[in-house]
Amino acid sequence: MTWHDGAAAVAALTFDVDAESPVLARGGHYAEHLTTMSHQSYGPDVGVPRILDLLDDLSVPATFFVPGWVAEQRPGLAASIVERGHEVAHHSYSHRPPTSLTPAEERDDFERALAVFDAQGITVSGHRAALWEASRQTPALVAEHGLLYDSSLMGDDRPYLLEAGGVVELPVHWSLDDWEQYAYLPAPEIGSVIESPRKVLELWKAELDGMRVYRCLLMLCLHPFLSGRPGRLLALRELIEYALSCGDVSFAQCRDLAVRAAADESLPVRPVSLPVVDPAVYP
Repeated sequence: MTWHDGAAAVAALTFDVDAESPVLARGGHYAEHLTTMSHQSYGPDVGVPRILDLLDDLSVPATFFVPGWVAEQRPGLAASIVERGHEVAHHSYSHRPPTSLTPAEERDDFERALAVFDAQGITVSGHRAALWEASRQTPALVAEHGLLYDSSLMGDDRPYLLEAGGVVELPVHWSLDDWEQYAYLPAPEIGSVIESPRKVLELWKAELDGMRVYRCLLMLCLHPFLSGRPGRLLALRELIEYALSCGDVSFAQCRDLAVRAAADESLPVRPVSLPVVDPAVYP
């Protein structure tokens, strides 16, 4: 078994259903900002149903990374995604990045999200760190709690194994994230330029074409409060239709991709290591 199953490239459509959590992680007082909260709630309330219909229409699978807090605030949300045939995965509890937490706080946040999904009868197989800011201990937490994969690191553009616990890493990259293209809020300041969906489509098609040459994983990271908006969703439809028309691109949920990767004996194993820093050089 190979992770790509013979395809020139594999596309993983992933949606981070963050709702209000990334804004609240910047400060609880933003809960009083009605316009900002409505901007974020658009994601689960409008974007997710619209995205699910698109996925049904094109018959492609996807993975939805949901913070535990979001699943708790909207008890039927995760189940509604699973009922449509898609995967729900762990995306922290509070959307506070692990690099901003103590080890004890990160563990607490990680396990609190697991408890929410367990209480809702949702089985999660993978994890994505908030803001992709994994800490030194994040892979060990993923392995300790029996999750199959992580999707937070950028050490390759193909799956690889983390030496710590044999966790499959499904790597991400900023160029394949809609946050850098569309995100804008005046307070808290999140992004400053709203790009045209046509430019974004051109960028992602170019990445896919390159990945078809090098047999890579197109890990697309989308946010329903951003890409769920009409013109952007049409661009996503066009990207998916283009990939399907290529004839050598397959689509997979992260869980299924990780199962194949774990069985692929050619997968590189990489240590989870950080550089030793001399404070005299880098204070």
